[in-house]
Amino acid sequence: MTAATTPSSMSAARRGFMASGLGVALFSSAVFGISGSFAKALLETGWSPGAAVTARLTGAALILAIPAIPALRGRWHQVRENWVTIVLFGLIGVAACQLFYFNAVARLSVGVALLLEYLAPVIIVLWLWAASRKRPRALTFGGTLLSLAGLVLVLDLTGAVKIDVIGVFWGIAAAVCLAMYFFITAKENDSLPPIVLASGGLMVGASVMWLAAATGLLPMAFSTADTRLGPWITPWWVSLGGLVVLATVLAYVSGIMAARALGSKVASFVSLTEVLFAVVWAWLLLGELPGAIQLLGGALIVGGVILVRLDELRSPAFATASATEAEAPRRKAASPLEHANDVEPVP
Repeated sequence: MTAATTPSSMSAARRGFMASGLGVALFSSAVFGISGSFAKALLETGWSPGAAVTARLTGAALILAIPAIPALRGRWHQVRENWVTIVLFGLIGVAACQLFYFNAVARLSVGVALLLEYLAPVIIVLWLWAASRKRPRALTFGGTLLSLAGLVLVLDLTGAVKIDVIGVFWGIAAAVCLAMYFFITAKENDSLPPIVLASGGLMVGASVMWLAAATGLLPMAFSTADTRLGPWITPWWVSLGGLVVLATVLAYVSGIMAARALGSKVASFVSLTEVLFAVVWAWLLLGELPGAIQLLGGALIVGGVILVRLDELRSPAFATASATEAEAPRRKAASPLEHANDVEPVP
């Protein structure tokens, strides 16, 4: 056995991979991607999308409050100064985005629902194009067209299996909320710890969901029936616990760690693997697998988003930000779509 393949060298390579942030980012994508499978397992036993979202947000908010309070170090003025960002993040990036996505999952396969949500970068490009009346650069324009072509294939309009139109609208609504989230958090803000924004947003989202339920605006249906995850029949709290602990708390914490290690742009680029993880999880746990034409469409959507991301990475704003960060870590020149607080939205 050569030195390059000794157990110690392999272990060192694994530690280096995790330390670089790439391993953490992939782990974050994997646990984010399982949310749809856990949610659908609950929905199939009688849970309403609103109930699943509310339980998820409430549980995660309570758990994340434990590290968030010490992170403030008594500086509660940071919360007061950033309350607008926290409220908007909770309303749109957390509550609305998740509710729309879970409604889509209730009517579509997990993979198709997530692919629709990942049209958010394309929506951003189209909105900026319409607002500025300035045509995007060639790479962004090509990526947008590629994603739109992929959308047509994902919907499989001429296929034998008719796709649920209402589910498609829910998926696109989730994409719009995700696009709005990027705009909300684009403002540079180093005064609010990411874990505090995450915890505060989850608390706001949970409060809004409970208020909507109390006023009768949001149907709430819970069930204690056993859920099915792959070949296993499990108590309902196993799926709910997985949704809260794995797909929310661990996903958020690891996402923040990855964003800090890699930078928000690179971390969000790696987060595209969430689509692949979601499809694999849905296949393993729910027996769902999009058709061949939908998988091809999904590949086009992801490919188009990759082109848009690559164009961002090549932009002068990103080059300026990279140089600034290298010279002074606390100073950043943010591009229009920069995640100010390194917090990813929860799908």
